[in-house]
Amino acid sequence: MGRSKSVPVHRIVSNLSPLSLPWLVILIQMLSPVTPIRKDASLQNNRICRTSVQGRYLLCDDNGHVCDAFSVDPNSRCCPFNQEQFSCQGCNLLLQCCNTYEFCVSCCLNPVRTPKEMVANMKIAKHETAGTYSSVFDFCVGRCRHNSESVVHENAYLSDFHHCFSISSNSSGVTDTQMETRLIGLKIITGRQGESCDSACKSNGQSCVPNKLALLNQCEVMKKYFSCKGSCLASVGADQPAEVVDDAPSHLNPGACLYTEKQSILSCDGFHQHTRRLCPCA
Repeated sequence: MGRSKSVPVHRIVSNLSPLSLPWLVILIQMLSPVTPIRKDASLQNNRICRTSVQGRYLLCDDNGHVCDAFSVDPNSRCCPFNQEQFSCQGCNLLLQCCNTYEFCVSCCLNPVRTPKEMVANMKIAKHETAGTYSSVFDFCVGRCRHNSESVVHENAYLSDFHHCFSISSNSSGVTDTQMETRLIGLKIITGRQGESCDSACKSNGQSCVPNKLALLNQCEVMKKYFSCKGSCLASVGADQPAEVVDDAPSHLNPGACLYTEKQSILSCDGFHQHTRRLCPCA
């Protein structure tokens, strides 16, 4: 029996009716070897960025880049990498404060300014049951938001640089420069004997700022405004921080400065007949 000759495919196709062609295409696709799609490791490891969402026009990703919403990569949610990283545009590095929220976050994310080890040990709030920050990004996006330290009378900013990321302002024991920063926009007034801070500030055409009393309730601060006669004593009273007048009874420690460890009782309207108050006015 003779060897059969193979028929060229183009001849088979030419002999098929037009109605048979679609079925032939399907058959060829089914019989064709299936090759797996190449798995690109770079695509598998493509990271999704977290971003700040506070601003109307800008955002900062967790890489420390700032961009507008139209520049964000739709897949990774990251800003373009050609943007400056850890930008401090519009920031005062001495104050560690910025006039724009997104650049505050970007500047804060710089490991040199905000060490990860320090942030990891910081509590989100002062309450004992509060947790710690899970990342530097979480710290920065929270810290740069407005807080009670950046406003006066609950409706006005102390200064244009009201987005601050300083770690020290969350803790006790600050430097002179940091303290001066936190008092920007305030006028510190020493009241008359027996006068409340409400009255002392009003006499200067201003109002007492109650949430700033705690900043003055420190010996280091009071010694800049009072002589303190070498003594700074813990006491209890709504008239503190204050200095005891020189002609006060001896058991009241004349000339000494007084601070309270119970800051919840600090009040703008507190006064004592034998003390002079230190008052934050704005």
